[in-house]
Amino acid sequence: MENRLNQYIHSIEISGIRKFFQMVEEEENIVSLTIGQPDFHTPSHIKEAAIHALNTNRTTYTNNAGIFDLRKAISAFYESAYHVYFNPENEIIVTTGASQAIDIVFRTILNPGDEVILPGPIYPGYEPLITLAGAKAVYVDTTNTEFKLTNKDLERAITKQTKCVVLPYPSNPTGVSLTATELKKLVEVLKGKEIFVLADEIYSELVYDFKHTSISSFEEIRDRVVVINGLSKSHSMTGFRLGYVLAPKWLASHILKVHQYNVSCASSISQYAALEALTNGLSDPKKMNEEYLVRRDYVYDRLVRMGLQVMKPNGAFYFFPRFVISEMTSFELGIDLVKKARLALVPGDSFSLLGEGYMRLSYAYDFLTLKEGLNRLEEYLQKRNV
Repeated sequence: MENRLNQYIHSIEISGIRKFFQMVEEEENIVSLTIGQPDFHTPSHIKEAAIHALNTNRTTYTNNAGIFDLRKAISAFYESAYHVYFNPENEIIVTTGASQAIDIVFRTILNPGDEVILPGPIYPGYEPLITLAGAKAVYVDTTNTEFKLTNKDLERAITKQTKCVVLPYPSNPTGVSLTATELKKLVEVLKGKEIFVLADEIYSELVYDFKHTSISSFEEIRDRVVVINGLSKSHSMTGFRLGYVLAPKWLASHILKVHQYNVSCASSISQYAALEALTNGLSDPKKMNEEYLVRRDYVYDRLVRMGLQVMKPNGAFYFFPRFVISEMTSFELGIDLVKKARLALVPGDSFSLLGEGYMRLSYAYDFLTLKEGLNRLEEYLQKRNV
């Protein structure tokens, strides 16, 4: 019966991140620096808001687009933080996490044969959704441009079939973000072209060296920009599965149709928790970022002293160091680290073939775990004389 399945289903696999994590989670005495899961607990006031929603029976369906007060709070947040206004009436859709948000956008805009430009290495969650829509992922190599999509490389990648370009900044797995000046150069390439921009800004509140700029703030292309965001990373709410889509009215109306038939609406309890986060918890990410910044600088210093080639990230909570070990693939290196150093990192090829030769290290872990993991990595490299 397998030949009766969706013709594209055999082309996709379980994420390499999850596959590797599940492979090593049963191992004993492992230090795992794999998952992008904040080690902070969800702030207490947000959990109390969820409990209150339960106790007051706010457990019914909501408006398909989400409760209006939450959409107003999202609108106010984006206007205050990033100086761009989205109308809560018709330009905001609350979703079941950012992943579902990406899915419904691709389902809305893509046709078989379309091309979507992805700057690689990149989070592996985009290509399978593009494939399921019958479209094609086109990778642009950013390994020689500090993991940043440049205007020249973007222009070279555009064809008559290009339907969308994904801007995943700050980046998972590299931690790199784009400045307003760098975004402006991309806008100059895209303006006047009938190409959608999907800006995945899930890490927008985790930027350390400069303020995040949303590409939706550039009026030249505002009518074709879709922003994806959520509270998983900023407020340590991964299990609440709460994200949102920001899009111009004409496009949001179509995305909403797909969303309605996909999940009806996001969890009511999670929506009330999110409302609390975006009204009384706007400072919560700042407290976490102070700790992330200390960890980032510590990890960077350790990796450099080990002699590894590594970019200092200015966002998210990942490092993506290069390992010059010619006889091993990234996956083989990951297995070797587990066996010989009892350390788990994510193989770089989980983030497309452009990640081969790299490993992703998450510093969303407490300081003692990071220190022990780095000690094990350093000992492993010393034994290999790398």
